[in-house]
Amino acid sequence: QVRLVESGGGLVQPGGSLRLSCAASGSIFSIYGMGWYRQAPGKQRELVAVIINGGTTNYADSVKGRFTISRDNAKNTVYLQMNSLKPEDTAVYYCKAIGAESDYWGQGTQVTVSS
Repeated sequence: QVRLVESGGGLVQPGGSLRLSCAASGSIFSIYGMGWYRQAPGKQRELVAVIINGGTTNYADSVKGRFTISRDNAKNTVYLQMNSLKPEDTAVYYCKAIGAESDYWGQGTQVTVSS
């Protein structure tokens, strides 16, 4: 089992920045990638960004150039730096650990972009 704990969400004005963190614990040896997803009210959960062992990253078109995913292997933590936030970025953001046999989800953290 892998446990994921997200933090860093909150309320921010348009144009502002937030950094989300996701700390992993447990059987992390089985994990080969980490990702951030988001779900806005009334919408399906969507991929925001993913980072695979070796450092390969992929981003949703809507966040390219504004968001950056990174990780600290020593801390078993993945980050999502979000800049130039827009109201349409408002959602619950979930961390996902991608494993060889199973995927794991965090509990989610709310991000609200509003003036």
